[in-house]
Amino acid sequence: MKYNLLGNTGLKVSELCLGTMTFGGKGFWTAIGTLPQDEVDALVKRSVEAGINFIDTANVYSEGLSEKMTGTAIRNLGLRRDDLIIATKVRGKVGEGPNQIGLTRKHILHQVEESLRRLQTDYIDLYQIHGYDALTPLEETLYALDQLVSSGKVRYIGCSNLAAWHIMKALSISEIKDYSKFVSLQAYYTIAGRDIEREIVPLLLDQKLGLMVWSPLAGGLLSGKYSRNTSPEEGRRINFDFPPVNRERAYDIIDVMHEIARARNVSVAQIALSWVLHQPAVSTVIIGAKNPQQLEDNLKAIDLSLDATELQKLDAVSKLAPEYPGWMIERFGGDRK
Repeated sequence: MKYNLLGNTGLKVSELCLGTMTFGGKGFWTAIGTLPQDEVDALVKRSVEAGINFIDTANVYSEGLSEKMTGTAIRNLGLRRDDLIIATKVRGKVGEGPNQIGLTRKHILHQVEESLRRLQTDYIDLYQIHGYDALTPLEETLYALDQLVSSGKVRYIGCSNLAAWHIMKALSISEIKDYSKFVSLQAYYTIAGRDIEREIVPLLLDQKLGLMVWSPLAGGLLSGKYSRNTSPEEGRRINFDFPPVNRERAYDIIDVMHEIARARNVSVAQIALSWVLHQPAVSTVIIGAKNPQQLEDNLKAIDLSLDATELQKLDAVSKLAPEYPGWMIERFGGDRK
């Protein structure tokens, strides 16, 4: 297992991060996973044994049950809290009240206490806003997050699912106000969904933010179970067809991945994960699993080094179509590189 710096910090995170969306299964989240505590314990144990030191969850996953089971697993296994980096999120709807959602100071300060209680810890390593809140001024959100860092309840702050201008605006406010800055972005990124390469990846590299990748297998579409002519009778995509993907384009990519996987005697999922791990902006890739077999297969991706020819084939079949102003920037700026 390799360890990368998380953005412009000295914090080292494992190149694979254990995601917890499959823990528990409550309400809407049953479509993603319904793992009981003993199986959660086993997945956490194996992940830590493999060198993973990073666990990502959120206050809305299984309506808080995911956080609770994560904390219980750490306690059941007798793991040292300081050996782990625990990340969670805030923003989503957690009740029927008008203020039980969003990124207000009220909601953030209340939800961090709830997350700490469920996780059975007195601090959170990385506290992330789970998305954009158009009703709450960014200044209010960032001040509340800065208070949490100052109090010691949160070590670092990050964001997720934001547009490039959201991120840059937040960084600018933090710079002017002398608030703690976002150190990372958690975003959807796969070989079948490279949209963030247009605006967000250049921003991350320029501003030295870490990138945590969610759903690197595109909600299971790149697991090897799907192709142009085959589709499993059960699986996450059957009950929860998300994230949105251009299927025909994805099948072209999957065809190439199958070719490379057969030649390497590895799984298609390992090819998909390895491709993401090869991307320069990536700090860590979040993997989730419904069973030990899936986890073991995903763990093998760290040992798969794609060669230049394989990467060229994968890049060619998955590259983004030119889009303005990108093609003009490339044309007009090529003489200043």
